[in-house]
Amino acid sequence: MNASKVRKRILCLATVGAAALVLAPLLAAQGTNPNYIPSQEQKHDQEMQLKQKQLEQGNSDQATPKVEPLEEAAYKAFYDVGAKDPDKRIQLGQDFIQKYPSSRYAEGVYAGLASAYYAKQNWKEFYASSDKALALKSDDVDLLVMVGWVIPHIITPSDTDAADKLDKAERYEKQAIVAIATISKPATATDEQWASTKTEKLSQAHSALGLVYFRRQQYADAAKELQQATQSAANPDPTDYFVLGYSLQNLSRFPEAIEAYNRCGQVQGPLQDRCKQSADAVKKLAAQSK
Repeated sequence: MNASKVRKRILCLATVGAAALVLAPLLAAQGTNPNYIPSQEQKHDQEMQLKQKQLEQGNSDQATPKVEPLEEAAYKAFYDVGAKDPDKRIQLGQDFIQKYPSSRYAEGVYAGLASAYYAKQNWKEFYASSDKALALKSDDVDLLVMVGWVIPHIITPSDTDAADKLDKAERYEKQAIVAIATISKPATATDEQWASTKTEKLSQAHSALGLVYFRRQQYADAAKELQQATQSAANPDPTDYFVLGYSLQNLSRFPEAIEAYNRCGQVQGPLQDRCKQSADAVKKLAAQSK
């Protein structure tokens, strides 16, 4: 995901004592970003996962009844659309579920629908499709991580069920972390590729947990998770550095907060200036506290 909507929507901390991130639109959505729309890397990963599910489902059990040709063709059409046309994928997915509600491909379709609704920023249907997919396959790591990551980025203080959603996000990410440790390597991936993929999934899970704890003002826990996320990510999200800096700032760990803000300030994007300003502000606080 490139620097776009939720990352762009994560605004400044109004004061040193501000309790949470303020979410508000900075710019219209451009491209993709882990906060709202899957990145090209995530899209590729999701498509490869969907393909892998298709292959596994097609070869998993000799006793499984053969899928009817029309059902197979409908699933293939859904799969072939990919992420390039979420509207068409949604239509094909809805048609598939209506015609074949008990299909062995149903979980893969619901997962693909969740990805398409994610791209459309239709959060109601995103959550609904994710829930249906996870009801069929509770250890779907990609969905667990994605849903748990989205929640703390898009909830607002006005959400009456914010606390329940944060609990759900925490539960999903912890479940994903356990599952990642035991998930089987796809036959098509090398050991190096699989190790890299698992590391990135773990990084995103820790990133999500960090935001969950930040939303609850549990700054020590937030800092711990975000440090893990930024240390292991190939390309750390500047939002993580920003929130890490603020969490450390609230813990009076000023040198570490300055370092986090400085790292955020090195990445071009809507948070760059804010992070530089925050680093300067914390330097003054550190000087005053001596």
